[in-house]
Amino acid sequence: MDIHEYQAKELLANFGVAVPQGGVAYSAEQAVYRAAEIGGARWAVKAQIHSGARGKAGGIKLCTTEDEVRKAATDLLGKRLVTHQTGPEGKVVHRLYVEAAVPIERELYLGFVLDRKTERIMLVAHPHGGMEIEEIAHTEPETILRQVMEPAVGMQAFQAREIAFGLGLPAGTINRMVTTLMGCHRAFRDLDATMVEINPLVLTRDGQLLALDAKMSFDDNALVRRPNVSELRDHAEEDPREAQAAEHGLNYVALDGEIGCIINGAGLAMATMDMIKHAGGSPANFLDVGGGASPERVAMAFKLVLQDKKVGAMLVNIFAGINRCDWVARGVVQAVREVGVDVPLVLRLAGTNVEEGRQIIAESGLPIITADSLADAAEKVVAAWKKGKGN
Repeated sequence: MDIHEYQAKELLANFGVAVPQGGVAYSAEQAVYRAAEIGGARWAVKAQIHSGARGKAGGIKLCTTEDEVRKAATDLLGKRLVTHQTGPEGKVVHRLYVEAAVPIERELYLGFVLDRKTERIMLVAHPHGGMEIEEIAHTEPETILRQVMEPAVGMQAFQAREIAFGLGLPAGTINRMVTTLMGCHRAFRDLDATMVEINPLVLTRDGQLLALDAKMSFDDNALVRRPNVSELRDHAEEDPREAQAAEHGLNYVALDGEIGCIINGAGLAMATMDMIKHAGGSPANFLDVGGGASPERVAMAFKLVLQDKKVGAMLVNIFAGINRCDWVARGVVQAVREVGVDVPLVLRLAGTNVEEGRQIIAESGLPIITADSLADAAEKVVAAWKKGKGN
């Protein structure tokens, strides 16, 4: 789960990370009120969407008068911002963050991530912030600083000092950087985060270290024990199909392809998507119906997949262990009759009660293409999709 910048800053501030004074606004008048409340002579009006590169997309505006704040807020609210992370459809701005502008001396990059190779929390830092860390890793990998934290003891002060000195900070700011790093680590650990990123962390002309932008992501499986984090979810920023899938115990992720997938088991789903690519197609989604694929759940999965208008063919691939092929077959028949599947449908069943499942499909009289293996299913669904396109 992702949260907005202002929410991430509020959480990090509770762990001792310094942030500029600011406030959220849902209207132009509220933005002006926030600016007056903050005081000073310069403010940043920031669009709040779940995406980076907002500045490049025109989503951050610097203002020197309250009239400029009002105009910036009016221009941004309701605007559809398109960044390289949102895709061409972009995201609509529903809320703003008005923040005191600060005099910047230097910009730094900090990121805490879960490194799956070492199975540890890793700190990634760079002496130049405001840039894409992926780009830096490609062009100047030797300039990136890293520290891995042992889970038994967490981040130690000496590790934070090593990073602070490695970034070339003035001696008078080392202790502030240590406080910032230790706070970020505690926030990552104590809130079950999967990422904490501050980009940029700025050194101001008066020697302060402030998180000018912040991003946090969290482990969805841990939200049940983090109600203070779970309540920060903004459903407007999420794909409604993913939210609907979660309500029915399904795991759904929208992709960019044209072949809809309904599969049980994450591993089989990944293998199926690979086979679709190998056969010349592209998956439209990842959808794992899980171990208890009842007819009702399968029917719901069909509804979710077919909401994507790009879908030109569907592949249902079930290996029944806990599941039963006859349950799945009934669900497929029910879904086709209820939902009205108007694209080619390929079904591959294997495992428990497979013969009963195949019999149900055969007796249904529906135009369902059956396959004997994963490779056969992938080739048939891609061929059906291409035929439907007229290729």
